[in-house]
Amino acid sequence: MAISAKCVRFDAVNMWVDLSDERTIGVPLAWFPRLLKASDPERNNYELSPRGIHWDSLDEDISVEGLLAGRADISHHPYHAA
Repeated sequence: MAISAKCVRFDAVNMWVDLSDERTIGVPLAWFPRLLKASDPERNNYELSPRGIHWDSLDEDISVEGLLAGRADISHHPYHAA
């Protein structure tokens, strides 16, 4: 049985995802710059699929597999201090 997202919610700095296996995973919004910059209504306008979470208006897709593996937005390259 594949694990899927049941519900998504946000606080000031994290995204919380309730999973079908009764776990809840929290990840920093900083991992996903589009979500970090989005308004509350934009963040809450998501669709769940068997494999993940989709925000059409933000052009953002996050897989449950990626969340469980600790993967952030791969299109975002954080700045590194010298």
